[in-house]
Parts: sequence; C-alpha cells; structure tokens
Amino acid sequence: MESLQDDSENDEQEQPLEIEPLRSLAPMIPTPLGYDVATQSTDPMLVIVAPFRPRTSPEQSPSSFGQPLPKSPNPLRATPISAAFPMPQCKDESSDEDYKPFCDQKKATSLKTAKRTQEAGYSDAANIKRRSTRRSLNLELTSCPSSSSNPNESVGEIMMMFDSLRRRILQLDEKVDASRRADLKAGSLMMQNGLRINNLKTMGPVPGVKIGDIFFFRIEMCIVGLHAPAMAGIDYIPAKNAGKDETLAVSIISSGGYENDDGDSDILVYTGQGGNSRHKEKHDQKLERGNLALMNSMKKKNVIRVVRSAQDPFYNSGKIYIYDGLYRIEGSWMDKAKNGFSVFKYQLKREPGQPEGISVWKMTEKWKENPATRDKAIVLDLSSKIENLPVCLVNDVDDEKGPSFFNYVTGVEYLRPLNKTKPLQSCKCPSVCLPGDPNCSCSQLNSGDLPYSSSGLLVKQIPMLYECSSRCQCSQNCRNRVTQKGVYLNFEVFWTGDRGWGVRSWDPIRAGTFICEYAGKVIDETNMKMDDEEDDFAFRTSWPSEKVSRWNLGAELLEDASASVTTESIKKLPIVISAKSSGNVARFFNHSCSPNLLWQPVQYDHGDDSYPHIMFFAMKHIPPMTELTYDYGIKGAAPGIKGKFPNASELKPCLCGSTNCQGSF
Repeated sequence: MESLQDDSENDEQEQPLEIEPLRSLAPMIPTPLGYDVATQSTDPMLVIVAPFRPRTSPEQSPSSFGQPLPKSPNPLRATPISAAFPMPQCKDESSDEDYKPFCDQKKATSLKTAKRTQEAGYSDAANIKRRSTRRSLNLELTSCPSSSSNPNESVGEIMMMFDSLRRRILQLDEKVDASRRADLKAGSLMMQNGLRINNLKTMGPVPGVKIGDIFFFRIEMCIVGLHAPAMAGIDYIPAKNAGKDETLAVSIISSGGYENDDGDSDILVYTGQGGNSRHKEKHDQKLERGNLALMNSMKKKNVIRVVRSAQDPFYNSGKIYIYDGLYRIEGSWMDKAKNGFSVFKYQLKREPGQPEGISVWKMTEKWKENPATRDKAIVLDLSSKIENLPVCLVNDVDDEKGPSFFNYVTGVEYLRPLNKTKPLQSCKCPSVCLPGDPNCSCSQLNSGDLPYSSSGLLVKQIPMLYECSSRCQCSQNCRNRVTQKGVYLNFEVFWTGDRGWGVRSWDPIRAGTFICEYAGKVIDETNMKMDDEEDDFAFRTSWPSEKVSRWNLGAELLEDASASVTTESIKKLPIVISAKSSGNVARFFNHSCSPNLLWQPVQYDHGDDSYPHIMFFAMKHIPPMTELTYDYGIKGAAPGIKGKFPNASELKPCLCGSTNCQGSF
C-alpha cells in the first residue's frame, strides 16, 4: 500500500468526487493504428501490449510488434502512463521511500544560488547550457533503446538508460545545488521523449518484467509499465464489461504506509486507500477509486500484479520495491485502523506455480543474520575472514566438493617491476572532496567531476577513474574513496552444474554499485612468453561487447559522448591478471552475453610503480541470488588463454542461456 505521504499527495491531486465524474475524467490515448483496444463482454478485461520499439513510423503495422490485440465492437478507454509527474522539491539520492509534495526547507533564493555557483567557478554561460540540457535529450547522439523483439532486452535497456541518466543529472545538479529530485527529472525527460515501454496499462504479466525484479524508484515502474501512478498505491483502469462501467485493478504496491499484513510470502492482507491524508482531517475510507477497483476485481476474480517493498540494507531511509507476481483477491471486509477510522481490507493470495519473489528476500535475510543456516553450505567463509563479510561456498546441485586450491587475496601482486610513471597529483581538500570544487586536483583528474554519486555509485564508465590516494589530505570518509575500502556485499560461490563455479549475492545490488576487484597476479603483457598451460582464471583487458559499451547511453543523451570508453583507450591498458594460484571471488565470475557487471580501470595508489586496478561495478539492478556475470570481451579475452599468449584464445561454447547468446566466447 502507498505510504502516508503517498496517499496525502494522491488526495491533494484527486479531490473526492462522485464516482461517475471520476470515471469520465480518465484520460485518453490513441490506440495502435488499425486496432481497437477492447475486451470481450463476458471475460475480465485484457490488454495485450507489445514491447516498445523506438522510432517507428506511423506506416509500420503494429502486427510487427507482437501478438495482435483482441477485437471487439466495444472499444476500451485505455489509460496512458502520464508524461507529467509532480516534481517534489526534495533532494534525495538514496531512494524514494516517500514522495513528498513539498520540502520543509524553502528553495534557495536566486542570489544565494548565484553566489554558490560563482564560488564553484562556473560561468553564467555554463549554467545556461546546463539548464538547457534538462529540457530535452540529444537523441541524435545515439540510437534509442534496442529494437529487439525480446521484451526482456528492451526493459533492461530502458532501465539501464534511466539510471544512467539519473546519475548524470545528479552529478551535474550537485555543482549548482539543485533541489529537484534527479530520479523524477530523468523519468520526466524520458516520458517527454517517448523513451518508455508498455505504455498502456495491462492486466496480468508485463512483457519484459520478471518476477523478482527490483526497483529503487517508483518512476522506474512507470517507465516499464509495471505500475503507472507515481504516488498512488493502487493502479486501476476503467473498462466496459457487460454494458456496465466498472473499474478494475491492475496492480498494487504494498509499501508499509498502512497497516498491511505481509508476513506471509503467499498471502497479503492489504489496506485500501484514502482517509489518511496529512493535509486534511482523517476520515473513513470510501468505496471509490482504487478501493472500488479492488472490490470489482474481487468479484471478477481477475489477477492483480503485486509489488512488495523491503528495507534497503545500505540506506536507513531507503526502500526497495520487489515485483512479487500475480495475486487474486479472496475476500474483503471493513476494519478499524489504529487511528479509529474505518478502512477497507483485502486478502490476496499468490497464484501458484510462479517463480519465487519476496520469499527469496526472506530467505537471504536469515542467511545474512546467520550464515550457518544456509543449506548445502560446504565452507561458511571461503576468504578465511580476509573479506569484510564471509564468502559462503555452496553446492545444492550434486556432490562436487569445491574448487581447486588457491590462495585467497583481496588485491593484486606484481610479478616484476613495472615501468615507472610520473606520480599523480594529490588533492589538498581539508575534509572531503566537494562537487564542483575547481581547486580539487582529484576532481580535475576526473574531467572536473567526482566519479561517484553521494551514495558511492559509479556515474558512468570512463577510460580511467582516479580515486583519492594516501597522499591526499581529505579524510577516509571522502566520497572519492570507494573501491579502496573493500567489499561490503554478502557473496556466495555456488556450483552451477554445467558452467563450473559461479558467484551470487545475498544482497540486492543497485546499478553503479562497486562489486569487487579482480585480484591476482598482474603480468606485463609485453614481457609474456609462451605458455603451454591454459589459464582458466586469467583476465585480460579487452574491448567488451556493444551492450556493455552502451552503459553510458543515458548520460550521453544529455551531452556529447566525449568521455566515453573507446577502443583506443582500452588499448592503453595492456593488463593481464592471473587468478589461478591466488585471487578472490572475481575468479569465479562467469561469462554472459547479457552481463550484469562491467569492469572499470581505477587508480588510487599514486606511486611511481602504480598500475590501474580492475574493478567491477553493477550495470543494472541485481536482485538477491542472481548470478553475477560479465562479458569476457570480443577478441583475445580470458579465460581460455593458450599458446602464444595473449594473442591466441581458444573459443569455448557459451552456456550463458541469454536470449542473445553468441554461441561461443
């Protein structure tokens, strides 16, 4: 259910009106050319919508998008996902636990803003240019999201674009002390430019959205069509059924704002909406809007998508939304809330035979509290307490006892002296490095930007990332010290059965999160000799696939792609790391043609013999118990290095299971 703030915002915008006028206010959207979005007269409403395909001309037939829509003489008034969202004046990068219509603090005056801007060293012309980028996206820089007919790929790319755009907007806004939420700015820009999918409300599954998928902002669910309202917890659609106007619910969000009972993974007792506004007197809930839609859905027995929420383990005020699958309403009754007013209660039961959703979260939470409760665990801590958190070794497939022996290390070892390089500059920031500080030398090394967001997320992939070093005067709390602090995720190394050992996390991982370093022995490629023995645990910097290179796409929509990682920049990094005899969990990362990790060169030990570290970051939001994979590269990529090292690599059959699998790597 929506939070108290969610409901108050909804009440602020939708005054209690008569039910009939409310139905008549439903906005209209043009249906696909040549089709009537309709429903049969005797069955619950169903709208089938194909994945978004960008840059489609009106002459193209919608039939090329997927399954045809059902025909009926009674057209359905389908509700579009609105392109206009309220823009709360609150700055919050961690999550959108609650959408607040107004911030307690007043917006800074233009004089104060101008003073801060001047102190940060930015000219008026630069500010004007920066503001102009907020109004439109430079869509000519690159193609829009993939036109693949695979809805999973389309949803993944839209989500990746959104978060890249959000992080870059936040990075730019920090320099001018902007107050608007970056997630709502990014969502509004994407809506205005047609960068969304599944933009008609559907009943049942949403193409490309899988059970267990996680979201950190409600606006993310809007742009993929899972839940349209930016604030309300009940999404419904008006429909004509049996000649009578009815509203039917399509999805709900249980976010903890009401007295819901969600302790059971298969049963949810959900409280209706209304009566709990912060801006008005509290009152009994009424049978209107979402409450009426849920009541009608109970009578029609139609399925409803349910999104549950959980506490973000890395942000005290954060919230994560988990798509838990399809439910049906089994019963409804009136009850007294703690405030003394009457509320509607709905009991929903999860449809059987679906993949696990919220139950995975409940299971991993127990493991994090006590790793000994993990079934089929072989070793409770593979790192022998070297990592900040234990690394569990698990086999729940067969009798495989464990990987071959190796020395667990968290860093890199140099086998021979490296070519000396000129020491890098060190910042003299008194406390922490600040966004937009022209006197911060570390910021200048990163093209004038701090490479991480305020919560430590990588903003975009760049040719070389420079963190603050031991020579810098800033404190250890500086936000430009992320990878050097080590890993803070609960990993498990597990036996895949057909692809060797792999790695999963018990934690939900947000896009841009630091995962770990590729630890091992660093070898200078120029001095490599013939090696007859194949090294299955070798990493070599090689140009990744187009999918990885498009991770910056959202940021590039705002600006020229001047800081993009290019083939030429990769060629400057002849790095080979062997993790055969010593390494960490990264040695178990498997290849995937649709990876969820990317690697980024990072330098922070600014000595004369410094060499970049290879750090892995999350490309997308990764639910708990999802295998962590990266793209081994197009040419000469390890593992599988054999013969005239490293120019020759033996191709191996790919078993990643991706829908766009290339067959070998």
